[in-house]
Amino acid sequence: MNAYRRGPLIFDVVDRGPADGTPVVLLHGFPETSASWDLVAPELAAAGYRVLAPDQRGYSPRARPGGRGAYRSTELVRDVLALADSAGAGAFHVVGHDFGAAVAWVLAMRSPERLLTMTALSVPHPAAFRRAAFSGPQGLRSWYMAFFQLPWLPEAMLTAQSWRSFERNLERSGLPQQFAERYVTHLREPGALTAALNWYRGLRPLADARATKVAVPTLLMWGTRDAYVHETGIHLTERYMSGPYRLAVLDGVNHWIPETAAEQVVELLLPHLAAGEPAAV
Repeated sequence: MNAYRRGPLIFDVVDRGPADGTPVVLLHGFPETSASWDLVAPELAAAGYRVLAPDQRGYSPRARPGGRGAYRSTELVRDVLALADSAGAGAFHVVGHDFGAAVAWVLAMRSPERLLTMTALSVPHPAAFRRAAFSGPQGLRSWYMAFFQLPWLPEAMLTAQSWRSFERNLERSGLPQQFAERYVTHLREPGALTAALNWYRGLRPLADARATKVAVPTLLMWGTRDAYVHETGIHLTERYMSGPYRLAVLDGVNHWIPETAAEQVVELLLPHLAAGEPAAV
């Protein structure tokens, strides 16, 4: 595990593959860590890419600022750009799952000149998600997002109940036990749970770019057994694309795509990344 710095914050990052390979930044979601990419990263590195998988803001123990304002989308995006800058990457590929996909979408909207390609796993374009949440079944699946934005109460309820119950809930949604145990152990570190929930509390600024169309070549993957994200927003995403776009529907796959469908992820990713590689001079 290596590290990079942005101001006073120090982020842990898995850095593998050839140093001169085109960088691919892998962004995890909630309540994951960079370990969510353990089955994907080695295959990308073996294909010649330099793989950078950070423990994002709040998940890295030395990068846990207090307050919801520190978890605005602008800060999350700048963290990713700081990682790319530290790796000497002018342009790079970004792949995000869950909340990491939300960051990747905003990055593609606000700094498209830095991206070669964008890939989102499980989560549609923010405007499509918002529209689906107010007009269909997505709202019921997203009830916890509003709850997690409340101050102190989610922490009180999550820590009052057995951590094993939380872990079992993750397993029931399809997350393999070894990953659920690892993520819950990480969340039990001092300050980690509040920092992870602050991602939800900082959601409001995502509205700033909610209707911006994405021109970056984009691949969206979604599993038909996703318990958290309904297909409505997934299929609405095409309306918010102005560049090359592909939707890959993974039959029988749940929300935890990197952990449970790594082989399919790599099979879809490699040609998508190759198509976005800079032309040889």
